[in-house]
Amino acid sequence: MRSPRRCSRNGCPRPAVATLTYVYHESTAVVGPLAAFAEPHTYDLCETHARSLTAPRGWEVVRHEGEFDPPPPTTDDLVALADAVREAARPGRYDDFDDMPHAGHQQGRRGHLRVIPPSQ
Repeated sequence: MRSPRRCSRNGCPRPAVATLTYVYHESTAVVGPLAAFAEPHTYDLCETHARSLTAPRGWEVVRHEGEFDPPPPTTDDLVALADAVREAARPGRYDDFDDMPHAGHQQGRRGHLRVIPPSQ
């Protein structure tokens, strides 16, 4: 199981293992273990970005020493996995909506949109 939280850096798909917090009045950036919950004004980082973070001139970086442990799986992961398995196993799924039976409604097709006439 993976944590649903990903690195906050643009384009980074890796899972988050650390949390970055800024202490503005002390001009300090703090990189520590992943917080239990995503909080506003904090940033989740993968190990690569947590280790390579630099701060602006005049700022200090306080970094967690040691390994960043991956977060434990959450019940949300288990529920999401169970829902995905149920959805994939549901009978009567249609890959193309044109093949789907329409319960007595006439539908016209224009491009990828469907036109449904108002009920009478």
